[in-house]
Amino acid sequence: LRTTRLRTVSATRAQLDAAAPLVAESERSSAGLALLGDKSLLFDEEQRGLVMYAVEGRTWVSMGEPIGPPEVRVELLWRFRELCDAYGARSVFYQVPAEHLPYYLDLGLSLVKFGEEARVPLEAFTLEGKDGKRQRKIRNAAQRDGWTFEILPAGSSSDHLVELKEISDAWLAGKSTQEKGFSLGFFDADYLGRFPLALVRHEGRILAFANVWSSGQKNELSVDLMRYRPDGPSGTMGYLFLELMIHGKEEGYRWFNLGMALLSGLQDRANAPLWSKFAAFLFAHGEEFYNFQGLREFKDRFKPVWEPKFIAYPRETSLPVVLAALAKLTSGGLKGIVSKAKPDAS
Repeated sequence: LRTTRLRTVSATRAQLDAAAPLVAESERSSAGLALLGDKSLLFDEEQRGLVMYAVEGRTWVSMGEPIGPPEVRVELLWRFRELCDAYGARSVFYQVPAEHLPYYLDLGLSLVKFGEEARVPLEAFTLEGKDGKRQRKIRNAAQRDGWTFEILPAGSSSDHLVELKEISDAWLAGKSTQEKGFSLGFFDADYLGRFPLALVRHEGRILAFANVWSSGQKNELSVDLMRYRPDGPSGTMGYLFLELMIHGKEEGYRWFNLGMALLSGLQDRANAPLWSKFAAFLFAHGEEFYNFQGLREFKDRFKPVWEPKFIAYPRETSLPVVLAALAKLTSGGLKGIVSKAKPDAS
């Protein structure tokens, strides 16, 4: 008499290949996470869109919104919700944007703010004048020291895989952490090979690298897996970001996405919800567990527009249950939850 549990599996090679053109046309660069290979993919019948999701116990979590045209996204929201109900699972949507909150209210879900996403408007981005003084100084110093920047086309990472793996392993060891997943990429040869690769070099030696995400219609540019040599000079990731923004502006992209600042922008006020007060307190005093303020301050250097992001979850489900499932998925398991995060640049 109990509800059947569906055995979910990660996407197959064929599914990843089918998802690739949908990712390329998506208006958000984070659609690239669908190609990571650690999530299940739910397509619509005509394969015009998809939901990428993972399962933690009875909690099924969609990473972001469905990918595809607006009318397909709405249908996929309902399909995912109904699929979860059919198997007695909780349907959760992680990192929902503010402009589409009505969709999730129509699904009968509750909403909580979970942080903010930083996006730099590239049309206004400049190294000139007073506003660009700090970034101009960083770039000039890097170039004087002989640093070079380049972007290799998709598929080129295989030519440098040994050196890239060496850097990645050293970075993980230096952070005393393990690979994450779900909402962040991890080192995987097939995944890296699907995207262009940004490199910072010194005298031919790779100092830092990142795979580059881009959206359809040149709406947005971003990076996912970011690694640098712990024994290398400081500031390599900051320089890599700077050069990518310059490149994005020259290529006509509208935005550069710096990613999430978790728990940022929540209010600790007398009439604020209990979750908001707790999150604001953790943001201010939780540096022992996660470098919340450090990540926010690093991204603020580039003068981004901060956009709120939400979690949508069933009203009958307690928020701590949802947060526990998310923590396991985004941290690579229980061990990863207690790893302290650091900003990837100085």
